[in-house]
Amino acid sequence: MLIMVKWLRKSKSAMVILTIIRIWLGYLWAMDGFGKISGGFSAKGFVGMAIKNPVMTPEKTQAFGWYTDFLRDLVMPHISLFSTLVAWGELLVGLGLIFGTLTTAAAFFGMMMNFFYLMAGTVSVNPMYIFWEIFILVAGFNAGKIGLDRWVIPFLREKLPFLKKLVE
Repeated sequence: MLIMVKWLRKSKSAMVILTIIRIWLGYLWAMDGFGKISGGFSAKGFVGMAIKNPVMTPEKTQAFGWYTDFLRDLVMPHISLFSTLVAWGELLVGLGLIFGTLTTAAAFFGMMMNFFYLMAGTVSVNPMYIFWEIFILVAGFNAGKIGLDRWVIPFLREKLPFLKKLVE
């Protein structure tokens, strides 16, 4: 396990492979987000179905009752805001991955959205996205070296000293 982590974080071959995966995954995220932004997306139907038909355990109880409550009590009353956040979030995750800008943050927030979709009962491509996002997160800075992170991360570490301490 540690050998793989070291390879992902330090290897030039891993850097190239991760760049290809990152750009491909970013393209998929960006296209989903762009389609939502340009197509008048509303999450109302999706959220409504997640509330009406929550994910159930084998014992026929709600698997994520707290999440269903969150969707009903906070998201649904503000559905236009959340629809906008989802659409722009997907686009920004995609652009971050494509350009290698704040790559680990983009992968993290993409993974969070994937888990939210799963907790709402949608499998779709989410497990596959999570699988690849794990590799990007474990690789850390190496995943964005062939990208704008080569310059953005050192700049941020210089300007925000607390970031330097986090990685040492």
